[in-house]
Amino acid sequence: MAQFQTTPVSQLADSYDAVIVGSGGTGLAAAIQAHELGMNVAVLEKEEQLGGNTNRASSGMNAAETNVQLKHGIIDNINDFYRETYKDGGKLNDKDMLGYFVVHSPLAIDWLADHGIKLEDVTITGGMSKKRTHRPASMAPIGGFLVKSLLDVAAQEKIPVFNKVKVEKLVKNDQGAVAGVVASVDGQTKQINAKAVLLATGGFGASKEYIKRYRPDLADYKTTNQPGATGDGLKLAEEVGAQLTQMNFVQVHPTVQQDNPHVYLIGEAVRGEGAILVNFQGKRFVNELNTRKIVSETITALPEHSAYLIFDQGVRDHAKAIEFYDKVGLVVHGDTIEDLAKKLKMDPAVLKNTVETWNQAVKAGDDKEFGRTTGMDRDLSKPGYFAIHIAPAIHYTMGGIHINTKTQVLDGNGDVIPGLYAAGEVSGGLHGNNRVGGNSIAETIIFGRQAGQQVTVYAREH
Repeated sequence: MAQFQTTPVSQLADSYDAVIVGSGGTGLAAAIQAHELGMNVAVLEKEEQLGGNTNRASSGMNAAETNVQLKHGIIDNINDFYRETYKDGGKLNDKDMLGYFVVHSPLAIDWLADHGIKLEDVTITGGMSKKRTHRPASMAPIGGFLVKSLLDVAAQEKIPVFNKVKVEKLVKNDQGAVAGVVASVDGQTKQINAKAVLLATGGFGASKEYIKRYRPDLADYKTTNQPGATGDGLKLAEEVGAQLTQMNFVQVHPTVQQDNPHVYLIGEAVRGEGAILVNFQGKRFVNELNTRKIVSETITALPEHSAYLIFDQGVRDHAKAIEFYDKVGLVVHGDTIEDLAKKLKMDPAVLKNTVETWNQAVKAGDDKEFGRTTGMDRDLSKPGYFAIHIAPAIHYTMGGIHINTKTQVLDGNGDVIPGLYAAGEVSGGLHGNNRVGGNSIAETIIFGRQAGQQVTVYAREH
């Protein structure tokens, strides 16, 4: 496919049925869904690059009871998906949103497939008991694959997507309903009227201001987020009286390579396919697939506040993202475990013993040391051997705009602000105090589709 062409700003109309702010997975899914229901929509993106944080997602998209799982011999249960996500979120998840999410997860996989976007492989992430993280058969990182594929659909359907257009404020009509936006375009401001506005602007992981306000303890942490994740949607919503919820719930991702100016998230699929974590002495210290919160806190508690991911060629064969990590110089190579240990300045006997003990645990299906039960499909016995230095970084903001299951934005009294919708990472409540890997991409499609349907219902009535 040719490179996606954004629509020239000269073609930005004065009014639409719905304006969608943000071009990540949520915004694109919503735009496609609303357009297919007969709505005249426009997607506005402030950055030059389209796709937002979705581009950086690497593991996959969680869903239960899918046909894809059955093809892989996996018998899953939506209730288990609900229960595990609720437990992993500290039982602080909005139950209505979580219920909607798990029930609509297999439908979202089917909806993508109906648009030629096929996720035919499955892996596992932390906090889950079954392989329910769907990804392309090529095992390519989900984010870039999804953004490119959704943009291809948008291009086919001639949905206008504008970049470098920043929404500065929301416009309310005389009845108090949101009825458009004011945006800066080429240094000029322009009012764009709309029957409904969807905020799909992503989280605030790259906003020093919001992090300092709600989580001053994380003020010095680096972030995996793209530079545009500055909480713009939160500001827009707050200005029209929206309530923010659970803003102190900020997820720190345990495995981030941050020795270079550019920070790289090392996807959970690397551990899901069998990698282990060791400290600077070459010893394991945690169940690598516990929740992100626990794994991150355990790494931060180490004297060096960092650790090494250790894996072999077998894991590498099953986690294609490693090829990219290697290409950008993040991977240390060793022909043997002892060779790798020397390069990491570890005692070769200690690292060798750690790997041998782990391999026995995989063989026995019993990790006596740390009780790991998943990501044990293969041991670490296929030469060569590899390591990536990692440390925790701000990754995801669970809190955000308070919405209901219809993606309608709520004010401080719990009343709906007419005409205003929000979905994806800009909204809060679905994940509780810890987001499970693979659930954010699922959220973008599930609630992106829902937002597309609900703005259509509203626009048809107004």
